Amino acid sequence: MKDMSIRAGKAIRPNSVLEEEFNAFQQRYPTYDRTRLLDELRRTEYSRLERQGQIYLDYTGGGLYSDHQVQSHLDLLQNNVFGNPHSTNPTSQVTTHRVESARRSVLSFFNASPDEYECIFTQNASGALKLVGEAYPFTPDSQYLLTFDNHNSVNGIREFARARGAAIHYAPVNPPEMRIDDGKLAALLDQANPEAHNLFAYPAQSNFSGVQHDLAWVDRAQQKGWDVLLDAAAFAPTNPLDLSAVHPDFVCLSFYKIFGYPTGVGALIARRGALAKLHRPWFAGGTITVASVQGDRYFLHVGAEGFEDGTLNYLTLPAVEIGLEHIQRIGYDAIHTRVACLTGWLLEQFSGLRHSNDLPVVKIYGPLDTHMRGGTITMNFFDPRGHFVDHLRVEDRANQKQISIRTGCFCNPGGGELALGLTAGELQTCFSLKSRMEFQDFQRCIDDKSTGAVRVSVGLVSNFADVYHLIDFARQFIDKNSDEV
Repeated sequence: MKDMSIRAGKAIRPNSVLEEEFNAFQQRYPTYDRTRLLDELRRTEYSRLERQGQIYLDYTGGGLYSDHQVQSHLDLLQNNVFGNPHSTNPTSQVTTHRVESARRSVLSFFNASPDEYECIFTQNASGALKLVGEAYPFTPDSQYLLTFDNHNSVNGIREFARARGAAIHYAPVNPPEMRIDDGKLAALLDQANPEAHNLFAYPAQSNFSGVQHDLAWVDRAQQKGWDVLLDAAAFAPTNPLDLSAVHPDFVCLSFYKIFGYPTGVGALIARRGALAKLHRPWFAGGTITVASVQGDRYFLHVGAEGFEDGTLNYLTLPAVEIGLEHIQRIGYDAIHTRVACLTGWLLEQFSGLRHSNDLPVVKIYGPLDTHMRGGTITMNFFDPRGHFVDHLRVEDRANQKQISIRTGCFCNPGGGELALGLTAGELQTCFSLKSRMEFQDFQRCIDDKSTGAVRVSVGLVSNFADVYHLIDFARQFIDKNSDEV
């Protein structure tokens, strides 16, 4: 019986090139066979991909939801009456029960003891990071240490640190593999001021290169006097994060990255001791036990409620629990194995693409094997003369083929600057040209260097046909000059 999982968009003929390639792929990656349940899941719960002929390769940008998730949430809404949880009336109590159940589900999913951790619901991972940044007790004696490879929302915390006089340090990552420079990071960690609060932030997995940075840095940093903020947004969709084995002080994530639906909900998972260090710069509805106008005082809730401004997105939170249950039924082993197999094949195929003069068609920014890396691959296309092909033109051509990829710097400027070879001098000269700069201005002042890249990412229900069609698409750039694209 032929494997139906390789059919994307339309049926294929027996003995077609796609089927032959799939058979060769299975021999190269035999563990892929253990993930067949994902093919059945795609057929029954994600059939809209095939119906619409979509090749979705932007899982780092956002996950995909199943039909079951949407229907289960709809059934819940249609069969209950939910009131604002900031009350004790019957409908409010139903909502409060669901909210607390969702909190417990999040902690359980990440194996985080409720005695050690709190789950604070936020709008997304960026909202979680802002909560930490604005409330962390930075002083002029404090240090904020982060890696070059970080999301903009982690970089943004430096503005809170700078406003309070704290020192800011960046730990470099080394091209071409884009891994942390262990020696330099260790030296920077040694500089913690034991008399002050120090914060170290890094991603468990890079949203730029796919590199998975060593979680052992959490304990090493804590032993040297740092609170550790771990960005798990790109890591959690395809990897288990066990907070009984590794104990970061703060973890941020967005649920739509993991299971697609709902959007607009994330979480800050914080150790209770670390949470007690934070000092909120304001209070809001829902965060206080008592507030007075004439008495000019307010008293914040202790724990999660003291950080959840206003009314929670309470109709959406039950969908978080449904999504977590969806991933638990599938199991991370199948998801991780499939992603590793497809990523390994893509890396081999991209690395093998050559022009007639033997120059490479693509340059990958990051590891060329699957060791300590996820399913995100970032690259640029180059022509036979060695000139880069504008990433926006690559995306436009992919759009015409119904292939969803992403281009730009992916809100990770540090990773992009290092990978693309942009120097501090070039950037400073560029930024001195205008008081306000739009991206088009930035592109024009970097001369002949690329200001972005092409990112593809596989995930939950990716299959071989998806990556095969991507490589088939990439072959069109062989022996094409950049001005021909």
